[in-house]
Amino acid sequence: MGDLYTVSSNFLYAAFLLYLVATFFFAGTIRDKEKRHKQSKAGVIGITLAIIGFLAQVGYFITRWIASAHAPVSNLFEYTTFFGMMLVLGFIIIYFIYRLNILGLFALPVALLIIGYASMFPREISPLVPSLQTHWLYIHVTTAALGEAILAVSFVAGLIYLILKIDQTVKSKQTFWLEFILYSLYATIAFIAISSIFSSMNYEVQFEMQQEGETVTTAYHMPALFAPHNSEMVSEERFQPLMETPAWMRGVNAGRKFNTLMWSVLGGLLLYGFTRLVLRKRIAAAIQPLLKKVNPDVIDEVVYRSVAIGFPVFTLGAMIFASIWAQQAWDRFWGWDPKEVWALITFFFYAAFLHLRLSRGWHGEKSAWLAVIGFAIIMFNLIFVNLVISGLHSYA
Repeated sequence: MGDLYTVSSNFLYAAFLLYLVATFFFAGTIRDKEKRHKQSKAGVIGITLAIIGFLAQVGYFITRWIASAHAPVSNLFEYTTFFGMMLVLGFIIIYFIYRLNILGLFALPVALLIIGYASMFPREISPLVPSLQTHWLYIHVTTAALGEAILAVSFVAGLIYLILKIDQTVKSKQTFWLEFILYSLYATIAFIAISSIFSSMNYEVQFEMQQEGETVTTAYHMPALFAPHNSEMVSEERFQPLMETPAWMRGVNAGRKFNTLMWSVLGGLLLYGFTRLVLRKRIAAAIQPLLKKVNPDVIDEVVYRSVAIGFPVFTLGAMIFASIWAQQAWDRFWGWDPKEVWALITFFFYAAFLHLRLSRGWHGEKSAWLAVIGFAIIMFNLIFVNLVISGLHSYA
């Protein structure tokens, strides 16, 4: 099975590289006037490479499934890579409806960031715990991930719309929040880069602390800006923590998670600040002139169509299938577990999106902002609820 694991990893690396190259080809179409069903040589190469990359990632998924003897969606690495793969599938589906090359220029980098984020988690294949040894694992999880991925395409389209339409000549709340969204992408890049650098160095520093009357040890894999609360460093380390993690953040790994968060925030600020220094303007303001030939009405339609397709799929996977599995596993359809609560919040949010769009005429900028907020809810569920909040669904 070790050979299959290696083959699976190679498929994933190949998919990552193909998505990256495809992004550059989509960038080559930036000066084309966006029209439905318009073909350009760079666009054709871009979507072809994206499809080949998607097939390579399907190869990763199948070979890892064979190697592990279960659907590879049982931990954060597996689920997040699958989510990235489904985002590419959602992009491909929407692309062939609208033939928008600009969508690939924004969707594929988001998929790359998601796959890169996944690679920061343990990649070893481990056996399933008894509660996950059921066909509902891949029925529920894969359907929910597909729905969220198609909804993520609405975020991509919404971001394009906001960059295109928000007035960049004046400072406003809209320009601030748009820049904050772009900064968040920089923070994700910083997290991946910093984690990769220290991982390649096999960096580790250990702390001992008291938890419920027992001495426990926690390990950091990047320098400790923030030590665990009321702890002592037991590794030889020249770099000393600046301060302790706030006392209200409890748990053995709370300090490590907070330290990683702060490295990402500060690294993102550094990358974002450097980019602003080079551009000498807001990032959205620098991108906006490149989108002047994009048809905003078509982008607005993509925002709506992505939600119209993704919402029923998400409802089926994250609400209906999840309830059936919960009844079988825990003898109840609903239990107010944090993951269940945030799935319900996501459901109501996108239901409100469709209501406001169809009944109240929330088109254009309002619709785009809703798409962006919806994706923020999905990512909060993926990252914060999985890693920080303890629950039956928690990966913490």
